[in-house]
Formats: sequence, structure tokens, C-alpha cells
Amino acid sequence: MNTDSIQAAAPVRRVRPPKRKTRITIYLDDEVLNEFRTLSERCGTGYQTLINAALRNRLNGSNIETGVA
Repeated sequence: MNTDSIQAAAPVRRVRPPKRKTRITIYLDDEVLNEFRTLSERCGTGYQTLINAALRNRLNGSNIETGVA
């Protein structure tokens, strides 16, 4: 057996995508969270994904207020 022709296969490493999200702790009203969870069950998308989309849509809107109503 010729050991020169036998090469160990290098382990395949998956390339990580760039980090685009940050883990935080946030307090939401129970009613708000329940609405997102209900919507999540209806549409099959995770409730955190829906919350993120709602916040993103709000930020992309033209009427962003600096105060809380």
C-alpha cells in the first residue's frame, strides 16, 4: 500500500453568514404578544419574525414620531 496516494479528507467547514441580528430582552404588553403569537399560528411564521417585520415596516414609514403617543 502506498501511503503517498492516501490523503485524509479535510473536514468541510461551513461558512457562517454575517451576523445580522442581536439578542435582546424586551418587555411587551401581554395583549400585544398574544396577538403576534395568534398571527404566527395563522400564517406559519414565527412570532419574533413578525414582530421584527412590524418594527421594520414602522421604521420605513414616512411618519416616524420621536415621542410616544
